[in-house]
Amino acid sequence: MNEQQLTGIIESLLFVSGSDGLSVRQVKTILEIDEDKAVSMLKKLQTAYQDESRGIQLIEAENAYYLTTKKDHADYLQSLVASNKHNKLSQASLETLAIIAYNQPITRLEIEEVRGVKSDRPVQTLLSRGLIEEAGKKETIGRPHLYKTTLDFLTYFGLKSIEELPALTDQLDDLDFSDELDLFFTDPGSDSNE
Repeated sequence: MNEQQLTGIIESLLFVSGSDGLSVRQVKTILEIDEDKAVSMLKKLQTAYQDESRGIQLIEAENAYYLTTKKDHADYLQSLVASNKHNKLSQASLETLAIIAYNQPITRLEIEEVRGVKSDRPVQTLLSRGLIEEAGKKETIGRPHLYKTTLDFLTYFGLKSIEELPALTDQLDDLDFSDELDLFFTDPGSDSNE
């Protein structure tokens, strides 16, 4: 097989791997090539996707590669999502997601202490959307569930790791809480209780 054919196969593998991502080891094993060749091909593909005419990009996160949309196209993608009310996250869900992202792992009760209101529905919404997941149980009375963001959260925002989240302390003096949420989200256009 020539390099062009191998590149096409890698693209197909990336596409079907979805949120699971594709590791260098998988590329090496499936295509029966050495690791250096696998890394080289993934890096070339990553560079090719950086062209401004491309709508997707190849990112590396947690030792795997993922196809994601480009941040530059976020407004257009949000328009698509906004056309389907079911896909929108409410303000409550966005607040909850931000609290979890910056304080993970965190219990539902701790989330509610920060928000000042019950957060059962937002937590369930985020779990069902795959943006957060259970991260064990806290070693305390009642052993409540701990929650953390998922790999889908990282890939959705084009982050390699949670450490790439913008530091809140740099902006707290100038922003109110809704502005902090705008670091990632725009107006969700949904009710505040979901």
